[in-house]
Amino acid sequence: MKILRPLAVATVILAMVLVANTAAAAGKSASEQFLKDAEKSGLVLGSASSLAFGPDGLLLVAEPRTGSIVAIDTSDTGPLKRLAKRVDNVPALVAATLKADAASVQIVDMAVNPASGRVYFSITHGAAKSAAIIVINPEGKASVLDTAQLAHVRVPLPAKQTGSIRNISDLAFAGDRVLVTGQSNEEFSSKIFTLPLPLTHQQSGKVIGAETFHIAHGKWETKAPIQSFFPLVEGGKHYVVGAFACTPIAKFPVDEIATGQNVRGTSVVELGGGNRPLDLFTYQRDGKRWVVANTLRFQKNLFGPSKYWGVRVSLDYVLRSDAAQINEKAARRNTATKSGPEGIEILDALFGAVQVDKLSDTEMVVLRENGDRLDLEVAPLP
Repeated sequence: MKILRPLAVATVILAMVLVANTAAAAGKSASEQFLKDAEKSGLVLGSASSLAFGPDGLLLVAEPRTGSIVAIDTSDTGPLKRLAKRVDNVPALVAATLKADAASVQIVDMAVNPASGRVYFSITHGAAKSAAIIVINPEGKASVLDTAQLAHVRVPLPAKQTGSIRNISDLAFAGDRVLVTGQSNEEFSSKIFTLPLPLTHQQSGKVIGAETFHIAHGKWETKAPIQSFFPLVEGGKHYVVGAFACTPIAKFPVDEIATGQNVRGTSVVELGGGNRPLDLFTYQRDGKRWVVANTLRFQKNLFGPSKYWGVRVSLDYVLRSDAAQINEKAARRNTATKSGPEGIEILDALFGAVQVDKLSDTEMVVLRENGDRLDLEVAPLP
């Protein structure tokens, strides 16, 4: 079993909570609320990479072969239950569920449904690299999501007539829109896509080119994609807060940027060169907000028992806008210690974490290395 980059897993912030509460009161299905002219059946995924959940069982799937996002009403609306115990050797369980050769199966991404606690995996398998979604329930049992029986829309991502989409790196539900990141074949190849709700089968929304100051490299770059991100609503404005390889975290405004224009991000933290970010989410504890990032160390491991490691960063860093604290002057994590500067610290619970997603403000779900296998478990958030 191979593991493909767990493209990140998307997180829902304050706007999503408000929408979720309104939706629950309305008693409408996800397709009634968020999809327009949904197909009622017949969905076959041509590919599947990044996964993210919206409210009421709405599953978002990146379909990179078609340059599209597929939104699926899973009808998986709860009640919420956490995993009862650790699930051992998830790759073997996935292969057995698909009746596939384990060597041909790749786990691509993982997302936790916040309505039910069920864990969803995007999978490719076989010589044709067929796509599938595997669901693990709270009892640790696995099943294949039967997409052929679910309401859905497939939304082509907007692109210039002269450009094409090469990669979809992450996606997230963001209250009144869906946000997507990826790459095109243009000079400003790093892209942010914003798709308004309700989602339709027609191309809609806008595409923005993203320019980022890479602190470890000391220069502005336009080609490196946002590997993982979370949507942020602050002061009534929408932002994408994303992490890049080598490993700056930067924020990008998305409200007032017209389609086809470029936006310069604000780099706020440098986690250290030689790392590839995997997942990014936020949580709140005792009135303080944190950003959690798990990463893959692709250079010499400087600390800890695994090349997979993670860190939490105070959201106060993300909110900075003073020129003396951003871009060239942004804070750098102290790579020689487990903490520092203040408000940035390595999390022991994320050593070995190949995939991670938030379950609540107190717990996360982790797909973790355990020798030569991968186990699924619930772990506490500090």
